[in-house]
Amino acid sequence: MQRRTFFATCTAAALGPAAFAQSKKPNILFIAVDDLRPELGCYGHDYIKSPNIDRIAKQGIVFDRAYCQQAVCSPSRTSLLTGTRPDSTKVWDLVTHFRAAQPDIVTLPQHFKQNGYFVQGLGKIFHPGYDDPRSWSVAWQTPKAPIYARLKLDDDADGDNGKRKGGPAFEAGEVADSFYKDGMVADLAVKTLGEISKKAEPFFLALGFAKPHLPFVSPKKYWDLYDPAQIKLAPNPYRPEDAPDYALTNSNELRNYTGTPATGPVSDSLARQLKHGYYASISYTDAQIGKVLNELDRLGLRENTIIVLWGDHGWKLGEHGEWAKHSNVENDTNAPLLLSVPGMKNAGKHSNALVEFVDIYPTLAEAAGLPLPAHLEGSSFKPLLDNPSREWKPAAFSQYPRGKARMGYSMRTDGYRLTVWVNREDHSKIEAVELYDHQADPQENTNVAKRPANAELLKKLMEQWRAGWKAAKPPATA
Repeated sequence: MQRRTFFATCTAAALGPAAFAQSKKPNILFIAVDDLRPELGCYGHDYIKSPNIDRIAKQGIVFDRAYCQQAVCSPSRTSLLTGTRPDSTKVWDLVTHFRAAQPDIVTLPQHFKQNGYFVQGLGKIFHPGYDDPRSWSVAWQTPKAPIYARLKLDDDADGDNGKRKGGPAFEAGEVADSFYKDGMVADLAVKTLGEISKKAEPFFLALGFAKPHLPFVSPKKYWDLYDPAQIKLAPNPYRPEDAPDYALTNSNELRNYTGTPATGPVSDSLARQLKHGYYASISYTDAQIGKVLNELDRLGLRENTIIVLWGDHGWKLGEHGEWAKHSNVENDTNAPLLLSVPGMKNAGKHSNALVEFVDIYPTLAEAAGLPLPAHLEGSSFKPLLDNPSREWKPAAFSQYPRGKARMGYSMRTDGYRLTVWVNREDHSKIEAVELYDHQADPQENTNVAKRPANAELLKKLMEQWRAGWKAAKPPATA
């Protein structure tokens, strides 16, 4: 630790007064990746080419069981960035801005800005069209880019809103990395790092990468990294047994794209192409992240920069016969989370602790030595950096609405997932219950809530669910 601190101080001093001032507080590199599921090299899937995300993992901790609060872009990002849950933000859809319900809440980047940081956002951080100017020291920026190399379509729409975009679900373009948006974001980030590294203040740089969000487009060289014959299809292309019909959707987001069936199952051949496109998109975005990491190293900033990388939620690639997110299942709620803090003694390790995206705000604030705002509804998992295997939260909580009628509240414990569907007007009216045993059924293929043998277990889990997230706190640190 002393050697790292001495090296960082000497490096900063050699770079000049501005860099030396930065050494007093850590910089933050905050990387959001859209629709990224934890299918990466650092998560044990070595067939995925993600060397740069894996670089972060080697310098930090990989959280194997991190859960978003609602598996769709805006509610998830809003929850993470405000440190509060969807029922507090009142953001359960893609059109509501959190400041309608919480006009004075201090966001994560805003909190760093108020505590002496220069804060800048590039790419997709908040949901497109719903930026928050109070969060940034300078205006948020995102480049304009074409969606496809072969079609003249811009990138204004996000693809979640049920409007067919007039283009295919995947493309391998004969273009340079900088043709698509993520390449432009990376180039802009490299330029921005050079500028903000000269400032007296420490920086908080938020970067949002769009892929692997649909459509799965990338330069052809990333498509060529994968052999289609080696791509395996989902092992459970069917709905969970005894689950309510509304537990899942109908892959509506995928069906917005040409070349996909308007109804019914996706063929095996198309499924393999879709997975190919998804994997290529991961590798494309990974390469752009690599450019930013290289520049961070070149500028001598790595030794004093906290790096956090997260995917805003998981994604189904044919599991349960579905594509995209929009549900409470494990595939959708479990998402990547990597955290690297300078000088950490457990770099390269994994934590199996249950953590939530609502915990990221307090964790980063505590890691940077900032006070914690009173409104936060998560818990800092900074103690896990010192002991990744220590006892932690007993449960993580997610939710997903089904129209105006129902809300599904999901609780993930060490061994089970319990999802309770309630009437949105009267939460005391329970309409359906799902229970999945992760020891016997990690893919969540069979709802066992109605089995008589599970009556006592269900009763116990229902009591825990009713106590809610406020009762699911980690143990006090020594």
